Amino acid sequence: MSSIIGRRSALALGAAAIATPALTTPALAQAGFPNRPIRMIVPWLPGGSSDTELRVLSELATRKLGQTVLVENKAGATGTLGALAMSQERSGDGYLIGQMPISVFRLPAMSRRPTFDPLADFSWIIHLTGYTFGVVVRADQPWKTWQEFVAYAKANPGKVTYGTPGVGSTLHITMERIAEQLGIEWLHVPFKGGADNIQAVLSGAVVANTDSTGWAPLVDDGKLRLLVVWTAERTKRFPEVPTLREVGIDIVADSPYGLAGPRGMDPGVVRVLHDAFKEALFDPQHLATLERYDMPLRYMGSADYAAFARKISGEETAIIRKLGLRID
Repeated sequence: MSSIIGRRSALALGAAAIATPALTTPALAQAGFPNRPIRMIVPWLPGGSSDTELRVLSELATRKLGQTVLVENKAGATGTLGALAMSQERSGDGYLIGQMPISVFRLPAMSRRPTFDPLADFSWIIHLTGYTFGVVVRADQPWKTWQEFVAYAKANPGKVTYGTPGVGSTLHITMERIAEQLGIEWLHVPFKGGADNIQAVLSGAVVANTDSTGWAPLVDDGKLRLLVVWTAERTKRFPEVPTLREVGIDIVADSPYGLAGPRGMDPGVVRVLHDAFKEALFDPQHLATLERYDMPLRYMGSADYAAFARKISGEETAIIRKLGLRID
């Protein structure tokens, strides 16, 4: 397993890191923060579930903050370019924030020469949600069930290709965990975003698509077939589709995420941002967006999110080392 990434999907990844907000006086907040637009980095291409959700959230938070929250898409490097930009800031003033996908926690364990401290470079603002993931194939493929798909993959080593949003993503890691458990050899094909991933399976460039529910309308239209979901329980939208646990694989994967800024953000500024985005998080318009994409509400305040970041960093490091995944 140690050569999976180098052999199947070479990709240059940037450094990113984690830390709790610095304990300083709320001077910036007292000075009238915010008094200019705030940049929100979304580390994916426009149009996907994360991009849509965060745009709705930013629009709603704008009303509370009195300043525009400007979304900037920085796709690539498995969703870590936003974290890279924030980690390079010497200190945060609250005007640069971004989504923190779970891939950010994996980078140190995936590099032989990490150039950042995973517990030092971010200020945690608010935890938001996660994803509903699943595996889909084109509807004209012969496999009606997950078990039939797995049987074919076992009988044809190296012939099944699957697409994901990138190297080190939850989709990639989980598919390799499944392969290890079941004794399967399949090939990973990384894409920059969900639209390219879906187009690849529709065109036949890859056999399967593993991603969040951007595929759902195509499943509803009968163009794609959903074989399995990775949630703890069956989904409301596709109640007939089994979970991984139900097909004998004890894995639940939903790639939870929230918002953070560079290290050293003033606690008063963090509080202002937290309160605005919390109000936006629970706004009916935003809740409807979560429902649209089958995304669970997973709110955590700043302190709980910081503790969660430390916990999940350790867990992800253990998984990466077990699988022997490397990027260099």
